[in-house]
Amino acid sequence: MRGSSSYGDRDHGRDRPRFGAMSGRGGPPPMKFGNPGERLRKKKWNMDDLPKFEKNFYTEHPEVQHLSQFEMEEFRRNKEITVRGSGCPKAIPAFHQAQFPQYVMDVLMQQHFKEPTAIQAQGFPVALSGRDMVGIAQTGSGKTLAYLLPAIVHINHQPYLERGDGPICLVLAPTRELAQQVQQVALEYGKSSRIKSTCVYGGAPKGPQIRDLERGVEIIIATPGRLIDFLESGKTNLTRCTYLVLDEADRMLDMGFEPQIRKIVEQIRPNRQTLMWSATWPKDVRQLAEDFLREYVQINIGALELSANHNILQIVDVCMETEKDQKLLQLMEEIMAEKENKTIIFVETKKRCDELTRRMRRDGWPAMCIHGDKSQPERDWVLAEFRSGKAPVLLATDVASRGLDVEDIKFVINYDYPNSSEDYVHRIGRTARSTNTGTAYTFFTQGNCRQARDLVRVLTEARQAVNPKLLQLVDSGRGGNGGRMRYRGSSSYNSNSTYQGGYDRRTYGGGGSKDGANGFSSGGRTNHDANHSSSSYRDRSQGQRSSYNSGGSDQFQSYSGSGGYSSRSGGPPPGGQSSQLQGQFAQPPSAPPSAGGANSSDGSALSLLYSHRSRASWGSLLTLLLLHPLLLQALLLPGSRVTRKRCRVHCGHSVCCFIFLSST
Repeated sequence: MRGSSSYGDRDHGRDRPRFGAMSGRGGPPPMKFGNPGERLRKKKWNMDDLPKFEKNFYTEHPEVQHLSQFEMEEFRRNKEITVRGSGCPKAIPAFHQAQFPQYVMDVLMQQHFKEPTAIQAQGFPVALSGRDMVGIAQTGSGKTLAYLLPAIVHINHQPYLERGDGPICLVLAPTRELAQQVQQVALEYGKSSRIKSTCVYGGAPKGPQIRDLERGVEIIIATPGRLIDFLESGKTNLTRCTYLVLDEADRMLDMGFEPQIRKIVEQIRPNRQTLMWSATWPKDVRQLAEDFLREYVQINIGALELSANHNILQIVDVCMETEKDQKLLQLMEEIMAEKENKTIIFVETKKRCDELTRRMRRDGWPAMCIHGDKSQPERDWVLAEFRSGKAPVLLATDVASRGLDVEDIKFVINYDYPNSSEDYVHRIGRTARSTNTGTAYTFFTQGNCRQARDLVRVLTEARQAVNPKLLQLVDSGRGGNGGRMRYRGSSSYNSNSTYQGGYDRRTYGGGGSKDGANGFSSGGRTNHDANHSSSSYRDRSQGQRSSYNSGGSDQFQSYSGSGGYSSRSGGPPPGGQSSQLQGQFAQPPSAPPSAGGANSSDGSALSLLYSHRSRASWGSLLTLLLLHPLLLQALLLPGSRVTRKRCRVHCGHSVCCFIFLSST
């Protein structure tokens, strides 16, 4: 009986495994819940039983009808519109030619929109005609309105919702920030027609979201995880959904949402209208389109390959990891002197995001940060402060690299280069929204050289000047180094050792020296260089883009030691400076002799100089031995020993450590 067990009974079986224990078997504990969407069963649709619905509401405007085929092709060519698929309607040069209801046109007039963007000009007719479509366009091109305004027209032609009905329009977004921004646009354009919408995302209380769903909403903007949670618990359903939008589909696939997306789409009737939007067109996105869309029209804005917004000035600084803090400080001094200085700084990890934010705030910079570990109220507050300009510097991980729509961001800094060039394009797309212009700075290190080739393609397509140092990294990766830039005994010029026309880090202690190498010193914000350049990079590079085609490939921007970015032409460094490898990737003074040549009896020393980016550890010794098998043989000689010491003689870097292997 319960409560009558003795202490012996309670102790019985204590030697069993604590977890994973059904019938005394070992193994991991049973999961309380399975994978997301595991409890959702694929629906078997009988098309004859499904109620009919209308999805073609487009009537070509007389002004568009009178446009000849040549005039339409010329319009598309000027707007860089490429169309694939049969039966695609003509693009519309003006908003009134879409023949939206008056309540939609009134809001467009209030927003002071003069003409549709390229993706809207071609996307409105396709979406209003009920066709499935794929829209590929750069960030900030107006994709949200391209699917929301046709969605409002679609909803107003459907029967009213009844109690227990789910939404008519479903928008899937990768992040909660993007979902919230889409809902804000839906509220602005839907309130005049009494179309209700709600935003469903994780990291926020479920109660208010459930109340909205129970009251009935025509539009749901959701992240996949929270929506599946509500579908499994029966809080909503997708039986009435006839208009499906996959916003930033490439990003959702990158974040691993493909299984959840497929589970959600299985709950929607097959003859729905589906619109997929993406900034890139990789293979997995193409496969998703083939699976979900029927006889779709593909609209591409700009180049068919990976492309960035041409309104963004892109500056790539090839540097060392230890120089980033100093360069960031110099760059922020220049940016904060501008009247419009709203800036996003992207970093790789949440830990580094927090650490860099603390250092910047301690030194007086108005910086805040957001990342995946921040609570939703905190993220909302930080974004509100950033939008208002009270905190014009925002540090973020890739959680904010897509969907963050703030019109007046002027600068983007890639403190850490992202994992792919697609993410790079989306990061820098936070600036130059709509028709604005902006500047993107990128710190590119040796560890990123696997991405150098793709980055050069992006820069070339956008008609940006390519830093010759970046081209050297591409050549190094092609030479069999696998992009790792390990020491190979080469004597070619190392672009990371000395900036052209700049300074020698061995002399000035840049990057890692104690005296001012770290830009974020305890002394607070200081002017590091007395001879700081009086004119900014932007003032000195007005003719950069115009000179691109006339030898522009040799023009590049480097962050000079005297502060500020400077534009110089390629070529050998001035002053007859040595072109041999220096600093971290220097040629060792003496190569280690072979194991057979080491003679311990005559007391000759067997040594190797090894440079490491951070404090050398005994773990790094293993890497060294794996790279140089001869050293392993030498280490096995009688009397060999390993020592570790710090040295600043060779390159002037306090963080450079050297490992000596010696025989005694």
